[in-house]
Amino acid sequence: MPAKQTSPYGSWESPISADLITEGGLRLGEVRVDGDDIYWHEGRPEEAGRYVIVKRSGDGSTSEVNPAPFNARNAVHEYGGGAYAVRNGVVYFANWDDQRIYRAVSDGGEPEVITDAPDIERNDRFADLQLSNDSSWLLAVREHHYENMEADNEIVVIATDGSGTVQVLARGHDFYSSPRQNAAGDRICWLSWDHPNMPWDSCELWVADFDTNSGSVSNERLATGGIDTSIVQPEWAPDGTLVFITDESGWWNLSKWSDGRAEPLVSEKKDHGGPAWAFGFSTYSFTGGSSVLLKGSNDKRGVFREFDLDGNQVGETIVLHTSIAEVNVGGSSVAYIGASPTSAAEVVVVSLDDGGVTTLKSSSDIELDSAYFSVPAAITFPTTDNGEAHAFYYPPTNPDYESDGSETPPLLVISHGGPTSATSSSLSLSVQFWTSRGFAVVDVNYRGSTGHGKAFRDALKGNWGVYDTDDCIAAADYLVSQGLADTDRLAIKGGSAGGYTTINALTFEDRFAVGATYYGIADLSVFIGDTHKYESRYLDSLIGPYPEAKQLYYDRSAINFTDQLSCPMIILQGLEDKIVPPSQAEIMASELRDKGIPFSLMMFEGEQHGFRQSKNIKASLEGELYFYGRVMGFVPAGDLPDVEIENESAL
Repeated sequence: MPAKQTSPYGSWESPISADLITEGGLRLGEVRVDGDDIYWHEGRPEEAGRYVIVKRSGDGSTSEVNPAPFNARNAVHEYGGGAYAVRNGVVYFANWDDQRIYRAVSDGGEPEVITDAPDIERNDRFADLQLSNDSSWLLAVREHHYENMEADNEIVVIATDGSGTVQVLARGHDFYSSPRQNAAGDRICWLSWDHPNMPWDSCELWVADFDTNSGSVSNERLATGGIDTSIVQPEWAPDGTLVFITDESGWWNLSKWSDGRAEPLVSEKKDHGGPAWAFGFSTYSFTGGSSVLLKGSNDKRGVFREFDLDGNQVGETIVLHTSIAEVNVGGSSVAYIGASPTSAAEVVVVSLDDGGVTTLKSSSDIELDSAYFSVPAAITFPTTDNGEAHAFYYPPTNPDYESDGSETPPLLVISHGGPTSATSSSLSLSVQFWTSRGFAVVDVNYRGSTGHGKAFRDALKGNWGVYDTDDCIAAADYLVSQGLADTDRLAIKGGSAGGYTTINALTFEDRFAVGATYYGIADLSVFIGDTHKYESRYLDSLIGPYPEAKQLYYDRSAINFTDQLSCPMIILQGLEDKIVPPSQAEIMASELRDKGIPFSLMMFEGEQHGFRQSKNIKASLEGELYFYGRVMGFVPAGDLPDVEIENESAL
């Protein structure tokens, strides 16, 4: 083995380039099983983020269901999800450009529209698509958008015969999700919730009788749920039992409803569900015998456990993926999206008989020596108010380079979005981009993150802008105390809610040398009146009701305290973002400009909340690296394009 070269941290050459990341940046989702065929969703950066439904036939061949320019993506709640449904080779999908529903035969042909065109007074969006048992109806969540008033949300059925018939099944609540029909066809269920709750705060599970001939419901009744209860993923078992995940125990655990009564099915101190940011996710599925196949994992392996409807474990299948999503059983196999700390996300099929694995599609076809991968360690560390938080620590890793021993590495602290969300240990080339160049990285699950129970998740209520910032600083301090990071070269980055945490950490605390905010919030009061319906009351719990808590909104908005800001910042923003509007980036840039603080502002046309286009993903990563190098005083390897830095003379 050749000797390692000696080079300063941050300057190591790496094969994990921004170009490579965009090549391996395929977004996989929405796995569906239709007989012997398996379908999934691909978000393709090289096609400007277009989403394509891919079919893998029983004979092993693959084909695309929606030809260009059709983009199978919806915008309900802005995050979308449940963008297509399939049965017997016929696919119904929402198209991004007009948000109408189209029917496509997966064996080819031009898709045909089945819903009406939007008009000047109102336009409709559809999500969480599910076909009725006889394929005569498409169950969906519909969101009406108006010019000058808040959107309406409803449960509807859409006739699949091309007549354009749309009938409302449930309305009156602010939000709906999860319309599902039982196997007998005579019942459906759905979830509803109202402002100011998010679905992980409080929601209700409803059931009703369903007449498939008329597409109507009767005898609607509340099954379970209510104040301070979160329910996700209701699904009917083949025998008619309604199974769902609820956090009544303090953890998102499996429960069931039958004969008018709800009771626990599996009770563990584990979260088996997650926050419903998008529609249609699945963490469990049913086998043909009505047992439940539930995904699980730890840091070293993944597992599918099979439970009967009395809660008894009756089977187990071990898999190598530690991150599992989109669980769908078909026959004696389970299809899902899996990843691990050393393997990228992939669509796989695993036999429940012998554990055999077949990979159908990988998010990255790039061949990389795993020696370049930094394998994370799960850490727990103390933080403010006698609390603790969690993170994944990645040491700098590159088989070709080492430092001269005179320095400790710079540390990049990552704050995830949401904030009601979580990071995982699955392979992220975007993280490896940094570690392979000589950065240590800590990816923080601050208080408020999911996956650690309801009490940990609720700890952020009333404390957003405080605990998340505290925990990111505590993570950095912990690693510095362990001799794993340079106390003078700490950087912080984050997107969306993580961008807000980043801005606050750079303003209210004097701990970081530099930061990068991706579509982050600088002024909470502006955000209140300038965001979409789904999150318009989110801050009621995270900060407090407005205007009663107006002072708190002021106190936790960095834009009001720029006199405390003395840290360089790079700001990255999509110009079509409806969740965190571009005005937030512009406000912050204006203040940095006036103060004479070095900063860069990168605005991207055609991008919404999260970058999807290859050229912009590449430009943002390289711009961030260039900016860190200028601020921290190292020269990154490679030929990076210059990024305009205003007030650069102050560096």
